[in-house]
Amino acid sequence: MTERCYKIAVLPGDGIGSEIMAVTLDILQKLGQIYAINFTFSEALIGGVAIDQTGHPLPPATLELCRASDGILLGAVGGPQWDDLPSHLRPEQALLGLRSGLNLFANLRPAKVFPELVQASTLKPEVIAGVDLLVVRELTGGIYFGQPKGIFTSETGEQRGVNTMAYRASEIDRIGRVAFEAAQKRNKKLCSVDKANVLEVSQLWRQCINALVPEYPEVTLTHLYVDNAAMQLIRWPQQFDVMVTGNLFGDILSDEAAMLTGSIGMLPSASLGATGPGVFEPVHGTAPDIAGQDVANPLAQILSAAMLLRYGLSEAQAADALETAVAQVLRRGYRTGDIYTEGTQRVGCRGMGAQVAAALA
Repeated sequence: MTERCYKIAVLPGDGIGSEIMAVTLDILQKLGQIYAINFTFSEALIGGVAIDQTGHPLPPATLELCRASDGILLGAVGGPQWDDLPSHLRPEQALLGLRSGLNLFANLRPAKVFPELVQASTLKPEVIAGVDLLVVRELTGGIYFGQPKGIFTSETGEQRGVNTMAYRASEIDRIGRVAFEAAQKRNKKLCSVDKANVLEVSQLWRQCINALVPEYPEVTLTHLYVDNAAMQLIRWPQQFDVMVTGNLFGDILSDEAAMLTGSIGMLPSASLGATGPGVFEPVHGTAPDIAGQDVANPLAQILSAAMLLRYGLSEAQAADALETAVAQVLRRGYRTGDIYTEGTQRVGCRGMGAQVAAALA
């Protein structure tokens, strides 16, 4: 077997980031031995620890390292000790800097319900069992970035708030292709979400998504208005495979989909561009209240590494093995404190990582 070599930028960040990252790197090293993959890990500062050491949440050296890498594993950033800083210097600004600096326009948020954790959801087990969907959100356009925006004073002296939802056809095409290609790697079903019965920007969205169909003949495309999509996610979430939508609708629907699982500590995500490295990170935050206690759940970070393998490095076999190992560990009854229930075996962060590594053998 020919060995493949990848350079991975490692950004643990703040809070529990360094703990969950350490066990994830150990697991990747073991995967590399099994599948003849040579990982070179290079660690850099980001977020609050970067502010403390350099005065900037995303030091130029960190961004340069990321640009020179094949993929980026990110922990989490932020914490109460940096809450009083000016907004442009807060840890969260590092995430915006990474997105703009790497031209990351597509956010992938899977929501998968593991059979062993089906009771964690607030929905009935028969509604939530078997859910395994992916929300693809456009990340750099739409109403969050459209111009004009602001609060203006009208001729009559009344204040008026303005935001503008706008998309160019090229922006819709590129996020559409990411979604179609993701659907091709899954169950070949794509649902595009818009508000084309009211918004002209959504009418263009639908035209552009429809125009991509001939390029992906194996994928079945459907459309839903966003209000109906929000209802269907609660009523019958098993019907969805991949959903694609714009920035505002995706912001809302991806959080709704995440809560279907009932355990945000299990959810990974990926942010991708047309070329260059992507960023792979857990959905959860830094959990500063449990940092350094070896009790954090590392599974979202580990599953983010599986997304790195699948979507960032096209190492599908290794990604499958890692996701299977996580499922096997849950099936054997191992739980960190956030997902612990009576009758299961409680383990810490390192203990959970060791169990996943052992399940790879």
